[in-house]
Amino acid sequence: MEPGRAARNPPKRRLPAAPRMAEPHPLFDDTSAVGPGPPRPYGAPPPPSAAPSPFLSDPVSSLAAAYGSSLASQGRDIVDRNLDRFIPVGRLKYYFAVDTDYVGRKLGLLLFPFMHQDWQVRYQQDAPVAPRFDVNAPDLYIPVMAFITYVLVAGLALGTQSRFSPDSLGLQASSALGWLLLEVVAILLCLYLLSVSTDLSTMDLLAMAGYKYVGMISGLLSGLLFGRPGYYVVLSWCCLSIFIFMIRTLRLKLLSEAAAEGVLVRGGRNQLRMYLTMGIAAAQPLCMYGLTQHLLP
Repeated sequence: MEPGRAARNPPKRRLPAAPRMAEPHPLFDDTSAVGPGPPRPYGAPPPPSAAPSPFLSDPVSSLAAAYGSSLASQGRDIVDRNLDRFIPVGRLKYYFAVDTDYVGRKLGLLLFPFMHQDWQVRYQQDAPVAPRFDVNAPDLYIPVMAFITYVLVAGLALGTQSRFSPDSLGLQASSALGWLLLEVVAILLCLYLLSVSTDLSTMDLLAMAGYKYVGMISGLLSGLLFGRPGYYVVLSWCCLSIFIFMIRTLRLKLLSEAAAEGVLVRGGRNQLRMYLTMGIAAAQPLCMYGLTQHLLP
């Protein structure tokens, strides 16, 4: 290399390497790990916490579960005792033990009772059989469903005349229920005053008094379809049917065994029972007409 060119290009100087920085230290030591172990690097996730000791958790949870189940069973027993005292739940199941075949035959009996011959309720081991096995047995399924349907049909009838309102529908339902309860209370009072011994229960009377809603629904639907003439014709038929149904059903319950067998009724007490039977049967058409005639134009 020439001396002049070496002077123009001096040799390059190497810069010293930068000093290596040390790793930063954490501000606080990690003490989350339980027990001895290798140190955890900074920034690494903490180890999973240790599971609770079964000696502390199992007895407490078992005691709490046992105490809760005992409280629940005691509360259920108290509710069942108090509920059975006022509402015979077991007895209510009997009145709703129906099927489709029974409902169809019972509706036919309510609307066409003239050809039915055997009105005696069948018994099995001194207890009446379930309604689904005997068409003569009283039930509460048809009265409850008929009452709800009657309220709905009444609302429909009021709506066709632009008279529908929630207040009027509630008034119609409450008045129908009030008359039903008043009728049952009046029958129970008459039975008490006349000292009539009968196996009719309050539920039986409530069921028999609620059968009138079937005829009321038929009359209202006929009135909506065919006007007032159709209403009067169908309602008259239903009133006659429910009158015959009540007479033939109650005569076996209220009159003496001799009257049930067709023997002439004699004696003042039997005469009063006969008048009571006729009065209960005659009250059904009056209630049917009073609760439906104002719903049609």
